[in-house]
Amino acid sequence: MSGRIEAVYHRFALRNHLQFVRKALADSGDRSGLVLDVGCGGGLFLSVLAEQGCRVLGLDFCLDAGAIAWRRNGVPAVCASLSKAPFPAGSCSVITMFNVLEHLYDPVAHLEAARDLLQPEGRLIIQVPNAASWQFLLLGENWSGVDVPRHLLIFRPRDLDVLLDHCGFTVVRRKFFSLRDNPSGFATSLAPRLDPRARCIRRVQETPNMKLLKDALYYALVLIGLPLTMLEAACRAGSTTFVEARKKT
Repeated sequence: MSGRIEAVYHRFALRNHLQFVRKALADSGDRSGLVLDVGCGGGLFLSVLAEQGCRVLGLDFCLDAGAIAWRRNGVPAVCASLSKAPFPAGSCSVITMFNVLEHLYDPVAHLEAARDLLQPEGRLIIQVPNAASWQFLLLGENWSGVDVPRHLLIFRPRDLDVLLDHCGFTVVRRKFFSLRDNPSGFATSLAPRLDPRARCIRRVQETPNMKLLKDALYYALVLIGLPLTMLEAACRAGSTTFVEARKKT
């Protein structure tokens, strides 16, 4: 897959995330408020959101990721931990944490920090792999959501509810499908050696023709997995869980 086509695909696959955040902004009552993306990576999500008129800011503990967000996508980013973020209390309308919580040694500290940074009617959006998904039940340790040792924690929806309640949040909305993550996670679970991102991280040596073949096979699996992952999500057993939560009053 060429770089241009891949970029189009990634922007298209972010549609679920963007729709979820736009709804949360409307719920917060302040469409002009700051959207802080924790674990922003290269900043593509925030770049697209900024194109739609939102005020955005990225946060990542990886200096290289923040630099890419600035240079490649024009997104302001800060290298820091959320629990020590250099922002005033009540400065954010929405805080997003996409596939972040499962990597943290101390999720409570990060969620409490998010609560302090949010405005009174602000919204917290979290996405994590769903340990109650059909994929985990069928594939077990081969499910991509396990991802040992990168994932330190694994959550069922009720586990996430308990954690958020403990940290001062109430869940107001949830969904179980991500166009970006559910079908690709299915493909990675079945054929981890074909995953383009994993191959890039491992710096696998391959000819252009071999790369093209592996990419084609991988995205074929993604397409095959699309209806299957939509079905499991419709049964509230999708491989990811999104929640929108507000601060307790």
